[in-house]
Amino acid sequence: QVQLVESGGGLVQAGGSLRLSCAVSDNSFSINAMGWDRQAPGKQRELVAGITSGGSTHYADSVKGRFTISRDNAKNTVTLQMNSLKPEDPAVYSCAADRYLPRLRDGLADYWGPGTQVTVSS
Repeated sequence: QVQLVESGGGLVQAGGSLRLSCAVSDNSFSINAMGWDRQAPGKQRELVAGITSGGSTHYADSVKGRFTISRDNAKNTVTLQMNSLKPEDPAVYSCAADRYLPRLRDGLADYWGPGTQVTVSS
């Protein structure tokens, strides 16, 4: 069984910062890639950021230079630090996990968290 527990999210002002965290219980020892996906009304789903257990990362072009993803393998936790938030960033953000990072990129992750709302005021 693989369980994902999310924390963070909320309302922030444009230009502000927010941090999302996801704790993963991987009893199958099959998780290599973790990341954060987002979905907003009228917009396509996209992988905001992803990271492998080896430290390889992927970022959507829209968040490069503003968001940073990190992973603490000892604590089984992945964190997304979001800085300089823009009006385009509000969405439901969901933690995702899979063996392969490309599957996260394509929205095909085997495991998903329930999602947390991020709202930006302007």
